[in-house]
Amino acid sequence: DGKDITNVPTHKRDLGMVFQNYALFPHMDVFSNVAYPLRLRKVDSASIRKRVMGALEIVHMQHLADRRITALSGGQRQRVALARAFVFEPRLLLMDEPLSALDKNLREHMQIELKRLHKQLGMTTIYVTHDQQEALTMSDRIAVLDKGRIVQLDVPATVYDRPNCKFVAGFMGETRFLPVECRDHSYLLNGRPLQLADTRAVSSRGENWLMVRPERLRWEGETGRDNCIEGRVLDVVYRGDCNQVSVELSGGHEIAIRHSGSERKALPQPGDSIALWLP
Repeated sequence: DGKDITNVPTHKRDLGMVFQNYALFPHMDVFSNVAYPLRLRKVDSASIRKRVMGALEIVHMQHLADRRITALSGGQRQRVALARAFVFEPRLLLMDEPLSALDKNLREHMQIELKRLHKQLGMTTIYVTHDQQEALTMSDRIAVLDKGRIVQLDVPATVYDRPNCKFVAGFMGETRFLPVECRDHSYLLNGRPLQLADTRAVSSRGENWLMVRPERLRWEGETGRDNCIEGRVLDVVYRGDCNQVSVELSGGHEIAIRHSGSERKALPQPGDSIALWLP
């Protein structure tokens, strides 16, 4: 709201905080943990009970209000920490990698829960994570930081599809880079002109790289419209929902493509020569 809080004492900043390790009080039960910030603010007992049970209901923990913290699972502790952070209705909610200690399935479930909770509370939330997929899943806007400096701040689709520098492009998603040469207002990959959607972007300054992600490559394409990239299969890795095929290009560079089993093209084997297509 245009107010500088840099020099405001911590306890007067009106911030809710969810710590990476949750920082719950092990000698208190669930109710007392969530009630703690209200008791610090001298809220009366009747209001405390009403607001605490309301917060626990939002995170589906009202039936465990009298449970000891040591008797809770990781996901349940995370919900208690979350309820404690928003029960006093802070102006801003800060979350420091709160899901990093959870297993994959629970983490993905809690991402959706947190997104729904954010819509329900309407509270500005700053969420720190090293997990790019988590950032894309949960955010309205993403700030990518490098060495303490924000290098791109935008909506998730723009950060992923149109990164503004090589660092952001490499940080978001499974990215491989191929060097390209600029000549006669076009880019050349291994001596072959690249078909671009927007030729105005061609720049002869500095190094130029083609950013290639597995989900952007295709098994089939159209000559003259799409870009053909030829190479040799290095290995095929089974990943459950797909096989990831790594391909070595001339010059020693490597790219990867996913094969889900629904393609008409058979799964290649290591050592096979292969042609991939980039629309």
